Amino acid sequence: MEASPAQISCTAFLEKDCFAKGTLHYVVGIVKDTLEDSKFVQLLIFDDLTGKPLDIDFRGKTAEVLERLNSQAGHISDTKENEQLSRRVGRPKLGVVSGEVTLLPRHWDWLKAQPGGASVTLRKLVDEARRLGANESKVRAPQEASYHFMTAMAGDFPQYEEALRALYAGNKDHFYGLIDDWTPDIKDYIKTLAKGAFIQEES
Repeated sequence: MEASPAQISCTAFLEKDCFAKGTLHYVVGIVKDTLEDSKFVQLLIFDDLTGKPLDIDFRGKTAEVLERLNSQAGHISDTKENEQLSRRVGRPKLGVVSGEVTLLPRHWDWLKAQPGGASVTLRKLVDEARRLGANESKVRAPQEASYHFMTAMAGDFPQYEEALRALYAGNKDHFYGLIDDWTPDIKDYIKTLAKGAFIQEES
């Protein structure tokens, strides 16, 4: 099921300042009703989930702009829909399925020596790998969202590249220290996007 623009959470920036936030319908309505057309070139609207700018056609009256959003809902919300679909993929009902595993003799010797035998040990190893992979995915999404926004809005800010390195290195304190002197609205939005980007925040 496609998400409508009304369900997309976003934030609009006019130059370096936060102008409006809320659903895409709300933000577009505020922008259209309060800004002069000449200001639109200074405006960027970002998807709060991905940190990417949204391409909005502001031509015409407010009702016309919103109607175009409705007709383009599938295109605008592709990333969000894919994210929602991935969240629906859960662990299947517990059951035992037999299959063939090919290992070297030393691998079999080690597995057989473990408490519970080869099958129990393999299941534990797979579950642990899945858990680690899930944690990495949870961290990667806010990292990428922060990166997209920082690239669009803070690429010329001091210590931008070092801040990106700290972000991907998972160095939370160093990252926040590097962006501390940045424009307040931009800094605050980055912190919102980066929530969950550091493993220690998950604990």
